[in-house]
Amino acid sequence: MNFKTAQEQFWAEDYAQDYIRKNSGFDQALGTEAWRKMLAQASGVNTLLECGCNIGRNIGFLEQVLPAASRSIVEISEPAFRHVTANHALDQAFNGPLREAPFAPASFDLVFTIGVLIHIHPDELLSSMRKMHELSSRYVLMGEYFNRTPVMLEYQGQRDRLFKRDFGKLFIENFDVRLVDYGFLWGHVYDTAGFDDVTWWLFEKL
Repeated sequence: MNFKTAQEQFWAEDYAQDYIRKNSGFDQALGTEAWRKMLAQASGVNTLLECGCNIGRNIGFLEQVLPAASRSIVEISEPAFRHVTANHALDQAFNGPLREAPFAPASFDLVFTIGVLIHIHPDELLSSMRKMHELSSRYVLMGEYFNRTPVMLEYQGQRDRLFKRDFGKLFIENFDVRLVDYGFLWGHVYDTAGFDDVTWWLFEKL
């Protein structure tokens, strides 16, 4: 696999196994509750795509929230990809960077990320968002760490691996969408479900 950025290589190889161990074991009921909140204003979601699913935490929650929907994933880490494809029934699955995902445009009613855009270098962020917008036929949801102004934080002792900003504002200013809903998953309540002070936005394409 060819990596365009240091961030891609970090998540695909350098930190892959550690991240899998770190993200195992979640409160299923609490995670399901969180997703019901995030999708309360969405309707007609029959196909969904998670961009950066790791071991499938959100896919597992959505099996409960949208049991009839077909679920597809993009995951850059090969160990995580093997894990999620072995443990979940998926319609389509791609192991590689989001920018190379081979799916047809407007293939999915809902395209989403949770805690993924924060790890994409700012120079590549709009192209990743553009891919999400392209693949969605209706909704785009993103849940990320929020900051009014862009800022880089050290992650696991390394620089340029975590970036906070107003992802919702960047998205709505660059793509033809309307805001459907937004909210905050307070880590004090939702940490055991794997959500860590996540601000989320749900957009609909116009």
